[in-house]
Amino acid sequence: MIEFLLGVDGGGSGTRVVLSNPAGAILARASAGPSALGQGVDAAWRAIEAAARDAFAQAGYVPNWSRCALGAGLSGVNHRPWHDAFIASNPGFARLAIDSDAHTALLAAHGGQPGIMVAAGTGSVAKALYPDGSRRQIGGWGFPVGDEGSGAWLGLRAMAHTQQVMDGRAQGGALARAVQAHCGSDHAAVQAWCAGAGQFAYAQLAPLVFSHAAHDAEADALLFDAATALECMALALDPDGRLPLALCGSIGRTLQSRMTAATRARCVASEREAAFGALTLIRQTLENTV
Repeated sequence: MIEFLLGVDGGGSGTRVVLSNPAGAILARASAGPSALGQGVDAAWRAIEAAARDAFAQAGYVPNWSRCALGAGLSGVNHRPWHDAFIASNPGFARLAIDSDAHTALLAAHGGQPGIMVAAGTGSVAKALYPDGSRRQIGGWGFPVGDEGSGAWLGLRAMAHTQQVMDGRAQGGALARAVQAHCGSDHAAVQAWCAGAGQFAYAQLAPLVFSHAAHDAEADALLFDAATALECMALALDPDGRLPLALCGSIGRTLQSRMTAATRARCVASEREAAFGALTLIRQTLENTV
């Protein structure tokens, strides 16, 4: 007998869960470390279980996975080997429903109704749910080739600019100085930082771009390019601009003010965060199997 539902939003920077009863009453919310499948299936399950235990403790219940159905939107789930390994490693949940974190963010953004969702945080992705029930995803190819307009994308380009400044190939300013203060002031230190940096580390440079955009031309240009990249995703999914557009993720929401008036006019506030979309996913799954 399923007595609890868990909605999980699992990404490269953290895991967020929402605990509810079958009637839909929210009992607790909690968070833990990253659960993107690219960082390891076992690590993903550890983070999910840690956040779930915290949520059960907050609600005053002893966790029992056999009485719980879990819906999860996970970064990396579209890679079939990771998807299958995650399912096979189920620690005992009575039911599982998993999809991409983009899909659960889309479900949350428009309450399960047709619309466009463009998300940009550490990475970026865009997804559409059309009136005929079909859906389409673009972007989300991953760092460093894809993830345009994301925090990691901004950080990578801020580092490239800083290296050019250090070489004398570009004029330096506040952004380059801030990146050097964070990563190292000489060639050896910067090279060592880059050698060990991944998507998450580059995303930590994105706040420097935002904080210096008002008085650094390169930082301002990077934010313009990021906003343009996210707009291109939305237009690729809905060229006529007929569907409502939700910009999600810390970067996406912040860049909205830099987008064109036409794009801003389409924007609607996301109804709820992605973990609630994961709750919708598991409810739909349970309803369809009754």
